[in-house]
Amino acid sequence: MAEYGILIDPAWCTGCHSCEVACQMENGLSAGQFGIKVNEIGPWEIAPDKWLLSYAPAFTDQCTMCLLRRKKGKVPSCVHHCQAKCLEFGTIEELSKKLSDHPKQLLCSFV
Repeated sequence: MAEYGILIDPAWCTGCHSCEVACQMENGLSAGQFGIKVNEIGPWEIAPDKWLLSYAPAFTDQCTMCLLRRKKGKVPSCVHHCQAKCLEFGTIEELSKKLSDHPKQLLCSFV
């Protein structure tokens, strides 16, 4: 049986939080509960009038990787609703091959 995961490319995350909202709605989580949480990093002034701000999605223990959706042949809600398409669902084997495509990607496996 294949192990599944989600590949995160934070370089493309815009901080829109649509993954968080989709997760909360799909799983009936209350305000302040998250299966995925977008963390804001910065802002830092790296030169006069030049700022750096980035975002890093992270999964929490409340993430079920949308087991009920996946049983219906659908991808997890966070992946489906990601506006920047920085989340990708698949088998660990296929996603691990994509790690060399872009630096600083994260692969989260779910058992």
